[in-house]
Amino acid sequence: MPASPTTCAICGKPLEPEAASKSPLYPFCSQRCRQVDLLRWCKGEYAVVNDMDPEALIELEEARARRGEPE
Repeated sequence: MPASPTTCAICGKPLEPEAASKSPLYPFCSQRCRQVDLLRWCKGEYAVVNDMDPEALIELEEARARRGEPE
């Protein structure tokens, strides 16, 4: 599992080490940064660039289920 980000995904402000488990805003430092990220998605500034291989997706879902992670 990759390490949790230590800075806000938008502005780069340092995040508390416990932010991933305690903050509903994670991986952002504020509601503003969360909304900036949403706006960027809505404007099409982000894109999924990997091919969607059905077999890889099934394997990923099975691995998550084995670990007890939510879908």
